[in-house]
Amino acid sequence: QVQLVESGGGLVQAGGSLRLSCAVSGSTFRTYVMGWFRQAPGKEREFVGVISGSGGMTSYADSVKGRFTISRDNAKNTVYLQMNSLKPEDTAVYYCATSRYYAYSRDRYDYWGQGTQVSVSS
Repeated sequence: QVQLVESGGGLVQAGGSLRLSCAVSGSTFRTYVMGWFRQAPGKEREFVGVISGSGGMTSYADSVKGRFTISRDNAKNTVYLQMNSLKPEDTAVYYCATSRYYAYSRDRYDYWGQGTQVSVSS
């Protein structure tokens, strides 16, 4: 069983920054594609971004492109989501997840963290 633990969420003013971390258990971390998703109240969980196992390839949702950056440290079994220029509409619970595929759909992801709340005030 793979376990994922997100951290780094909080309350920030619009225009501010946060860095989320996701620590993953196990010795096969580098084989996982890692995705970030978010879910706002009353809305479906949506794709934010994805990073390949090596870290050499990343993709982002249009809504966060140019503001958010995903990176990973395979030696630490950790993936990061750097969020800059935050907007109130970025307010959501953010989740990391593992996949065998470089995918944008949440249906392709196998294991999920418990989520961390990000709140952006105007």
